[in-house]
Amino acid sequence: MLSNIPINLELVGKGDTDKEILRAGVIAELDAINLYEQMAAMAKDKNLKKILLDIAKEEKTHVGEFLTLLLRKDGEQEAELEKGKKEVEELMEK
Repeated sequence: MLSNIPINLELVGKGDTDKEILRAGVIAELDAINLYEQMAAMAKDKNLKKILLDIAKEEKTHVGEFLTLLLRKDGEQEAELEKGKKEVEELMEK
């Protein structure tokens, strides 16, 4: 099973290509996390379950790597992420 980049990078402005590649990377890693965690939930063998969960954890590190690079390249994304974090914190205080 091969994945496709969810956006036609040829239609993206040259200054935005790297940002879109990073976003596609985040999406791919989140998809992988879901896949491995779902398979782990179904696995009968405890060692297989353990390995799948370990791989899912590694994918979470990859999300962090892509996101760190994205936030360095896209100041607006960084600001909006922080705004979203504050909104959640405010709602949870209520």
